[in-house]
Amino acid sequence: MTTATVSRWDRFRESFFWHSFKRDKVAIVSFAVLLMMVMAAIFAPLLAPADPYDLAQINIMNSELPPVGMSGADPAFPLGTDAQGRDLLSTILYGTRVSLMIGFGAVVLQAFLGILFGLLAGYLGGKVDAILMRIADVQLSFSTLMVAIIVGAVFKASFGNLMFGEIAIYMLIFIIGVAEWPQIARTVRASVLAEKKKEYVDAAKVMGFGTRRIMFRHILPNTLSPIFVIATVQIANAIISEAALSFLGLGMPETQPSLGSLIKSGFDYIQSGSWWITLIPGLVLVVLVLVINLLGDWLRDVMNPRLYKG
Repeated sequence: MTTATVSRWDRFRESFFWHSFKRDKVAIVSFAVLLMMVMAAIFAPLLAPADPYDLAQINIMNSELPPVGMSGADPAFPLGTDAQGRDLLSTILYGTRVSLMIGFGAVVLQAFLGILFGLLAGYLGGKVDAILMRIADVQLSFSTLMVAIIVGAVFKASFGNLMFGEIAIYMLIFIIGVAEWPQIARTVRASVLAEKKKEYVDAAKVMGFGTRRIMFRHILPNTLSPIFVIATVQIANAIISEAALSFLGLGMPETQPSLGSLIKSGFDYIQSGSWWITLIPGLVLVVLVLVINLLGDWLRDVMNPRLYKG
């Protein structure tokens, strides 16, 4: 077992993937920053100076304190506080975790629906392909924000803000995931159309393998490369969508901080001089989306060696 593990590690170290990663400084820095942000979000309860969900730790008298280094700052709040008196560093750590959960969760749902429908459309063809692709076309005619605004507004009107706040994170994962699956489905369909004409698929049919086995055990593994690239970009898009919806008041409530809800909560206080409430979470959001997109660009080039210039 040890020998097998070592040999797999050795093969990975000698692979084009690892070689290209070591030579690309942008990819290394982007991965390091993303890993740091993900780990900080995961261990937010241990790293955060205070719990933004615990009302006993919030003092309204500490509201709108500036970051350390400015006049009136309190060393106990290195990045200052928001309008509710919450420690901004703590809310950013917890908010980043929420945004990442929504981003990854939405992409998992997108991938599940996109891979399933893309495989069925590409392999079965005919009426199945026509119906699924027309559904995808209709879905693409509505933007993610439009779908989310309609669903979120209807849900709020039907069940109220309190109920929406309790399940907001799951609603956003569902809304963003359902709204974006056609892009993955179209990519998978195109790959399947190319793969099903190859000899190994004909050989599998001759051996008597069923349609399900051919699709999921033979064709699907050969279509994963573009899926990984799209999924990386879609994580960044999902995080931006969550931030936009929260800013519009249809995302995470202010009592459950995400990067989008933090930006929204501080937007009304910019003119009063409390710029840090919006600007600092906004910068964190920009950095998070930027490093994910940079990794997605690198991954796209690596998955298509003809484009790689490293």
